[in-house]
Amino acid sequence: MLDVERAEGGNRAILVHMDIHEEAHRENLSEFKELVLSSGAEIMTIATTSRQKADPRYFIGSGKAKEIAELVKAHEADLVLFNHQLAASQERNLERLIECRVLDRTGLILDIFAQRARSFEGKLQVELAQLRHLSTRLVRGWTHLERQKGGIGLRGPGETQLETDRRLLGLRIKQINKRLDKVRKQREQGRQSRQKAEIATISLVGYTNAGKSSLFNVLSEDEVYVQDQLFATLDPTLRRVDLARDVSVIFADTVGFIRHLPHDLVNAFRSTLQETAEAQLLLHVIDSADDNRDANIKEVEKVLKQIDADGIPCIHIMNKVDLTGVKPRMDYADDGSVKRIWLSVESGQGLDLLKQTLIDMFREKMVEGKLSLSPADARVRAKLFEIGAIRNETIDEEGRFLLQISISRRDLNQFESREQIPLGSMLL
Repeated sequence: MLDVERAEGGNRAILVHMDIHEEAHRENLSEFKELVLSSGAEIMTIATTSRQKADPRYFIGSGKAKEIAELVKAHEADLVLFNHQLAASQERNLERLIECRVLDRTGLILDIFAQRARSFEGKLQVELAQLRHLSTRLVRGWTHLERQKGGIGLRGPGETQLETDRRLLGLRIKQINKRLDKVRKQREQGRQSRQKAEIATISLVGYTNAGKSSLFNVLSEDEVYVQDQLFATLDPTLRRVDLARDVSVIFADTVGFIRHLPHDLVNAFRSTLQETAEAQLLLHVIDSADDNRDANIKEVEKVLKQIDADGIPCIHIMNKVDLTGVKPRMDYADDGSVKRIWLSVESGQGLDLLKQTLIDMFREKMVEGKLSLSPADARVRAKLFEIGAIRNETIDEEGRFLLQISISRRDLNQFESREQIPLGSMLL
């Protein structure tokens, strides 16, 4: 078999897009170009074709494959990127004929994820997805994958090189799964702690580049990395935010979704996406100015179903109204709940509608009552003033403090645990 060699880090790419008549296999060319640019490749030219269905040997047919081989020579390209998912045999057949590195859509997405991963868990998850993808493509003569470093489709975030020997690859997959199990247990402990503290989690989901991380920054007053590119943020970020004096929530920003997100990638990131699956509310951020917004919504909902998060209450955040001229507003479902909020993260229009909606949804039921304390209980009175639980105070003829108390259930539980005082049972 041909052992394809190329210069290290070569990113001069020929793009191949085929218009397939079958709806299930169609891909978006403009989105593919964004993916390629996000990966750092230089687009030399785009080859397009149309077929009723894919060719089993070359995917695009032998004639078109020979034409691409000529384009590779003419442009001195380093790799050929397909806007489709190729079978392992098709990828090998194309490399033999074209004499150039061939990468399909799945491999390209995995490469971008390899670049974006920053956390220990994120790097392990990406490497696991890469190894699973590579395991279907291991054949004799592919030793060049070990020698090449850098370049689109050849980056790896892991600690070791990708081994072409199946036994070693299987061993590495087992090692990664063991490490991820430990991380999952740590995440689960964190979730249990938040549940004990009765803090609601709101997960931001959406199609990549819809403005999800920008909204997260505004709501959390944080500085999560934001860039006008696909998959700008990969690792999940959680922040506690006090929306009001009596309303605290956890916002979770997760990876953006995309059409035909590789199945191995969804499986690898299942533990990360668990934050979404166990959230009390989903904010589905949508680019309302995107012509493909309806298709994008369906793709996000498809992934949510894969991770068993399709039953969680969800509000559609119709972002970028400043580009469409739509005025900020709220749409309601038949049961009176908020269904959609039209806003612009960039201009700030409509953000007040979102914040007030969240406050109304998560404002805790307050525990209210009267409390009578003797002068000897001055310390308890001072602690209640510290947490803002006292609404009114008078002193009776005997010098006792008569307090009007209003406190959230969570603050009441924390006060009773910390001070070892059954405050709830003392209220009149």
